[in-house]
Amino acid sequence: MKILIINGSPKGKRSNSLRLAEAFVKGMGTKVSTDVQTVELSSMNINGCKGCFGCWKATPGKCVIKDDMPLIIEKLIEADVIVYSFPLYYFSVPGILKNMIDRQLPMVLPFMAERTDGVGSGSHPGRYDMSGKRFVLISTCGFYSAQGNYDAVCSMFDHICGKDNYEKIFCGQGELFSIEALNDHTARYLGIVERAGSEFAGGSIGKATKDELSQLLFPKEQFEAMADASWGVSRDGKNTEKADKSLVFTKQMAALYNKNSFDGKERVLEIRYTDLDKKYQIILKKDGSEFITEDFLEPTTVIETPFTVWTDIAEGKENGAVALGKHLYTVNGDFSLMVNWDRYFGVEKPVEKSVSDKKPPVMSAMLIPWCVFWTIMPFVGAQWAIIPLAAAALTPVFMIKHELTIYDRLSAGAVAILSALTLITGDTDMPRNIGYIIFGSMWFISCFTKEPLCAAYVKYSYGGESALSNPLFMKTNYILAAAWGGLYLITAALSWMLCGHAVVFSALSSILPAAMGAFTAFFINWYPKHLAAGTH
Repeated sequence: MKILIINGSPKGKRSNSLRLAEAFVKGMGTKVSTDVQTVELSSMNINGCKGCFGCWKATPGKCVIKDDMPLIIEKLIEADVIVYSFPLYYFSVPGILKNMIDRQLPMVLPFMAERTDGVGSGSHPGRYDMSGKRFVLISTCGFYSAQGNYDAVCSMFDHICGKDNYEKIFCGQGELFSIEALNDHTARYLGIVERAGSEFAGGSIGKATKDELSQLLFPKEQFEAMADASWGVSRDGKNTEKADKSLVFTKQMAALYNKNSFDGKERVLEIRYTDLDKKYQIILKKDGSEFITEDFLEPTTVIETPFTVWTDIAEGKENGAVALGKHLYTVNGDFSLMVNWDRYFGVEKPVEKSVSDKKPPVMSAMLIPWCVFWTIMPFVGAQWAIIPLAAAALTPVFMIKHELTIYDRLSAGAVAILSALTLITGDTDMPRNIGYIIFGSMWFISCFTKEPLCAAYVKYSYGGESALSNPLFMKTNYILAAAWGGLYLITAALSWMLCGHAVVFSALSSILPAAMGAFTAFFINWYPKHLAAGTH
């Protein structure tokens, strides 16, 4: 299938609309074999029509103007699918595309003809057989929505292509596609456009896909605040010089604030650009954000960063968590703002799922066999070891909807072997003590792997596999894994030392994990905040 993309943007390859067109054609390529050509009108010599009608009389089918238009006509005739890609300029197409459209006059005959689709009051028959060709209009505009802004465009293409004889994808908020900091957000829309191309190649774009294409990238209020901030000038137009880049950038960031994330606590975020000696504040309130450059308030969270580092993070060139772990910037004050950054600033990413179709692993899959084993052993006879044996065997069944980690499998296997050993020997003390050694060693040895034991379970709440490249996350989990491993190795030693003092050991074996649990809850909040503040 021959596909011709006519890029009618004066920006050429930097066109936002072209990004959508290329995604659409990529989607077509998943269904059919394609031969794609793109003509960049901005780099071609196409003059305006003189209205001389030489192509109808003096040189039928050939324009008297000597430029690049004959090449485009040749490609239009050869193409099976013609994709018009252009931005909306003053509620119509850009001038360079209008010139090209006007210059298609040699493609029709001068004689009068009636139309059968109810468009207009007259027409001209085609010089070439264009039947069977399919047309697509793909365009972005700068308003928050495309709705109601393309009536002139549609009216023109109704005449050119025939009413309802073309597909169209009109997207508002088009300038967002050129902002690298919003790539995660715009990539989702481009994915829908790609799907539309696949459906088009297979017949037609489905209603569900069309509905998704009509959805706003950002709510009207949020987008318009970002758009207004991008110009760096006031509404009265008095300050016509571009504002400082850091001011415009931070003001746009403030506009990204998602007021639906407000949790009842008003926050004052202060950003200090250390390389520019500038600072700004963003007040996060119930009804939106407020950006201030003077008369500063007492901040609740302070970020100190070079401006270049912060823009690299925003544009995806640097991972924010990794940069924080490297101390490329520091954070003081309320660290919860950083933990929930994506939720507050409106570009929340979906939590990464486990590698299979199952739900992410849960630590209870590892703990249940051990808890049953240690609960049963001190108080009942060896014959009751059948209970932890059954727990070890059934836990994977109960957790069938969850992915299992190597630690889940090791735990189930270890508890099954120890329970069997108890049944065979009739001894409850030795298998129990060996269990503490195995459990503690499992935690401790995991500190020498790329994924400490606790990280295998909690990483899905911190971005999935990407969390493993976050130094703050990894340092925290390595320390906790070592601490829990040490606790159970100590518990094993206490078990041998307090042999015959079952009540004392039972109390200690309950108190110590509870204390470690309280320490863990404190540590996972305190330690990342401690590192983020640069106090290491």
